[in-house]
Amino acid sequence: MHLSTASFLAVAVAPIAVLAAPVRRTTDPGTLTVLQFANVLEQLETNFYQQALTKFQPSDFTAAGFSSASIPVEEFTVIQSDEATHVTAIQSFLTSFGATPLTTCQFDFTSVLTDVSTMLPVARIVENVGVGAYLGAAHLVGDVEVLTAAASIVTVEARHQTILNVLSGATAISQAFDIPLLPQEVLAIAGAFISGCDLGITPNAALSVTNTGTIGPGTSLQFSSPAINGSTSNFHCQMLVGGLPFSISLPIDQCVVPSGINGAVAIWVTSDDQPLNGNVVQRGSNAIVAGPLLTFIDSQSETLGQMVHSNGAAGAPPPSTTIVPPAQASALLSSLGSTPTGTPSTPPTNGTNNASNGNPVIANGISMVPVPTSTPTPTPGSGSGSY
Repeated sequence: MHLSTASFLAVAVAPIAVLAAPVRRTTDPGTLTVLQFANVLEQLETNFYQQALTKFQPSDFTAAGFSSASIPVEEFTVIQSDEATHVTAIQSFLTSFGATPLTTCQFDFTSVLTDVSTMLPVARIVENVGVGAYLGAAHLVGDVEVLTAAASIVTVEARHQTILNVLSGATAISQAFDIPLLPQEVLAIAGAFISGCDLGITPNAALSVTNTGTIGPGTSLQFSSPAINGSTSNFHCQMLVGGLPFSISLPIDQCVVPSGINGAVAIWVTSDDQPLNGNVVQRGSNAIVAGPLLTFIDSQSETLGQMVHSNGAAGAPPPSTTIVPPAQASALLSSLGSTPTGTPSTPPTNGTNNASNGNPVIANGISMVPVPTSTPTPTPGSGSGSY
């Protein structure tokens, strides 16, 4: 069969039309819940990038250490457009099933859009959470057409994730597997930025790391959460890396980052020492006290990541990481009525990630936003969850 150029293009775009405008039919309640959840998360991502692109000028990106502002601006623009397209497609699915897409949610990123160095690690987390959310909800979808469409979205989200790893000076593809997250786990991370709507999902309690200084293999982690009150003698931390069948279980007072980890790590606090299953279908939740929080252990670097920064060099050591207490990073625990204490560490004076000389500081997680040139006063957010 011979196809003309016009015919070929018509065939090529057909899947997009099918994705965006399916024929009206019925589906199961579980599929509708997942679609509505994905609808809100894609709106969250769309709003995050839109607000960031509106807030920051090219000079802000070069001041953060990028060799050219066009590199991050181009990528953020493409990602924002992709997320907006995902919203349209998902809402079209909901409408085709006779459901009303949720559009009343509000998204406030004021506390993490203080400067580019603060915004970038949050963008990285946003994409990792998006990938984890699609993976973690797949088993809840009973409609194969919706599942196939969702699979075509999550592959693009993973590409976004890779680009943001590169822009952060980290390993582009750090692990062979991603970490799936259940809806209540996603909201434990991202819920603090969402208000004005009810998703019908009770989030896990928020969890934050309160260490100051650099985190890496050998670092002993300390935690804060509204759910951690009184004695923690029986509590354990659970660290899960993509591809592991079970989490690494350690007593909470001996929660030391093991060697050999590079990339995203999800961390929970549990009331017993039983490891959490890496497979969300089998993951028990009865013993979960708080979390997860999503963090990065960037123990390796690549030439590709170094090339996008003006002070990058092939073979340079991995970027150092600086953490500040969540109270100074975002409204996370402030909105939950719990504020950890601590003094932010001082970035190295001659490193590649010194905020004082305009270079980016790579943060290690949602609750660990890098120290900006002048520490801003966070704006309390609303909603439940953790970032």
